[in-house]
Amino acid sequence: MKIAVVGATGLVGTKMLEVLAERNFPITELIPVASEKSVGKEITYKGKVYKVVSITDAIAMKPHIALFSAGGNTSLEWAPKFAEAGITVIDNSSAWRMDPTKKLIVPEINATQLTKSDKIIANPNCSTIQLVVVLNPLHQKYKIKRVVVSTYQSVTGTGVKAVEQLMNERAGKSGEMAYKYNIDLNVIPQIDVFTDNGYTKEEMKMVNETKKIMSDDSIRLTATTVRIPVMGGHSESVNIEFENEFDVKDIFNLMNTTKGVILQDDIAHQIYPMPMNAHNKDEVFVGRIRRDETQAKTLNMWVVADNLRKGAATNAVQIVEYLVEAKLV
Repeated sequence: MKIAVVGATGLVGTKMLEVLAERNFPITELIPVASEKSVGKEITYKGKVYKVVSITDAIAMKPHIALFSAGGNTSLEWAPKFAEAGITVIDNSSAWRMDPTKKLIVPEINATQLTKSDKIIANPNCSTIQLVVVLNPLHQKYKIKRVVVSTYQSVTGTGVKAVEQLMNERAGKSGEMAYKYNIDLNVIPQIDVFTDNGYTKEEMKMVNETKKIMSDDSIRLTATTVRIPVMGGHSESVNIEFENEFDVKDIFNLMNTTKGVILQDDIAHQIYPMPMNAHNKDEVFVGRIRRDETQAKTLNMWVVADNLRKGAATNAVQIVEYLVEAKLV
């Protein structure tokens, strides 16, 4: 099994390599790929040193699967070229997510949609992934009518430059700015650019991707996405209105038995999900589960996950694992 990681030197690419190693994925040949300026650099994977190659050379090396985490423009240009060469691409950018000819996959929910003919597979947005892992079992049991979600997103979602900005500000140093404003001791109610309707692209990604992943356009979702000065993961305050009545105890039981979810809800001991505890974990953590007392059949909950792991790298690797297990590559 030859695996290429395109964007191997970036935050998510590095995390993909880490997750592949941790999960002991059976790679026979690793092909780390990055931009021209990084070609020839060395990376270490499982104690072995590999040289970074160019994207053109990577196609010639004929990997079975290419994990892309190099930005939307790179994906739009190069993913079809990999696919034409018979290589299955799992793309972490937003380039292909809403393309009606491409599958948008969260393995716990819809991996069974995949076939051998799917050569470009989209990995959803980080804030969407953790949300739908929790919403899907609730939708199956109670049918969701409407979701109101507010996010509290880590600077790691922006990349290395944003992490450096935060660390520089904490150290009192000047440096390159990933954001227009300071992020330390601040929150920024804008993630990505604004669209014509006044929502940001990040907010609209959550709206549109949720419907596509869960195969239900009837779900009404509205989002406000916010950047905060943390690094462990993304948090989400989620309000869900159902068609059907529920018992809160049954919600607890459902979350406790949902694959990929860890219930942390013990208010007597102040136990609830937090980014510092989700950091470097692959699961989605849920807590603060309680009935919305202002409206019938409505629930509040708090959802946290490491955005570089389940929100990006781990989800992509889980797609790879499914493809191999189902003999689709």
